[in-house]
Amino acid sequence: MNSHPVIIDIVSDIVCPWCWLGKTYLDQAVAQVPDTEIQIHWRPFMLDAGIPQSGIPYPEYMQKKFGTGRSDKFKAMRAHLEQAAEPVGIKFKFDDIPIRPNTLKAHQLLKWAAGQGKSHAVSESLFKAFFQELKDIGDNHVLVSLANDNGMDGDLVMQLLEAGRDRQAVQNELAYFQKLGINSVPAFIYNGTFAVSGGQPPDAHIKAIEKASTTPSKDIMTVLET
Repeated sequence: MNSHPVIIDIVSDIVCPWCWLGKTYLDQAVAQVPDTEIQIHWRPFMLDAGIPQSGIPYPEYMQKKFGTGRSDKFKAMRAHLEQAAEPVGIKFKFDDIPIRPNTLKAHQLLKWAAGQGKSHAVSESLFKAFFQELKDIGDNHVLVSLANDNGMDGDLVMQLLEAGRDRQAVQNELAYFQKLGINSVPAFIYNGTFAVSGGQPPDAHIKAIEKASTTPSKDIMTVLET
């Protein structure tokens, strides 16, 4: 049976905790199949595109979205998330997050990082900056600092951010994946043909990688055209 390269398109938003957990599980799965050629592409999704560019105080945002007392379902979900995250080295600091940012600029940074083969590393830096380091990832200076940390040209990134470069391109991608029917994240699309949804454990990705390695890939960006 022929073995095909495995292309994984990760549709994600940086402020989605399940997305960070899901990425970590994927990384664990990839480490277990070192002989498989895997290409990872990060694709944009915004859980709330209505957030202003300056962001909203996180406690205020969460109160409006989930209510003052928070439901038992919400509390159970958060507890489950925190319990699952700890064994894989993630510590969410939900109660200390100051700002719920608009993530469009973070997606722009990921797009530029992809051109240098750095998007996977930059995504990890963004998740960590938001959930653990309590940084405003909608702020240009924070994004430039993260770019520098990952070997990118911070001065150029600042120029691109200030110029709004690729803002429309990212918005076009956001619309594309909405048309594709993705309305929750993370979604891991394998070879443009099938998906693993949510923060599923490594075994689910290992099975998907095995399946995808026997499946010719389609360009996910042309799926709606076929």
